[in-house]
Amino acid sequence: MGENAHPFEALKDAKAPSRSGEAWTGFVNLLTALGGHQVGWPGEIAAVRYWYEPHLERLHEDASTRLADLVQLEQIAGGYPSREKFLTELTLDPPDATSDQAGVPLLDEDYLILSTIHSAKGQEWKNVFVMNTVDGCIPSDLATGERDDIEEERRLLYVAMTRAKDSLDIMVPQRFYVHGQHSRGDRHVYASRTRFIDRDMLPLFQSISWPIVKPEEQAWQEAVKSVRIDMAARLRGMWS
Repeated sequence: MGENAHPFEALKDAKAPSRSGEAWTGFVNLLTALGGHQVGWPGEIAAVRYWYEPHLERLHEDASTRLADLVQLEQIAGGYPSREKFLTELTLDPPDATSDQAGVPLLDEDYLILSTIHSAKGQEWKNVFVMNTVDGCIPSDLATGERDDIEEERRLLYVAMTRAKDSLDIMVPQRFYVHGQHSRGDRHVYASRTRFIDRDMLPLFQSISWPIVKPEEQAWQEAVKSVRIDMAARLRGMWS
């Protein structure tokens, strides 16, 4: 081999592996073209992919997924001015993983995101639960002194409600328990629905109470309501 010959030229004279077949010739031609800069950037990535694609299908069951990764890599490479810049960036900041088609959901993927309304701006979720939509929370009791403050609270509720893509649940607790009481205490305060959802708007919502009253319990409650006691007559009877 002469002094000016490219190192890959020696591969042409090398004995091909017995199982390589015609693929060896294509491999040598690819390396020669790349080493001699016969293919411009980023066409070099495309040339490698075209050569590797049939071997990808032969070696891997998930060939379609791996091919999609190579196509994406080729597109990313087009954003760099040279092969050296691309390889340097890829070496310093390699990806942690590649994507794949969605599979069967796992328990670890079943999670709940807790967020403030301010942090939720610009984001969306399939299902959204807005907690404590009562006066004192929305609007906050600290933001009811000025009309502008109340309107800002109204806009916050709008932001919270519009984060939902599929379903929206607005939670309205009936009462709040007082903190710092005895373990068996029952000190509580009643809560009223936020003023931003008035009575005229209620037909736009599906109202669901919790806990759900069972039919037999409801019948018992109706029976209790139907019982009338003449307390005055009973008191007169006790003192007569």
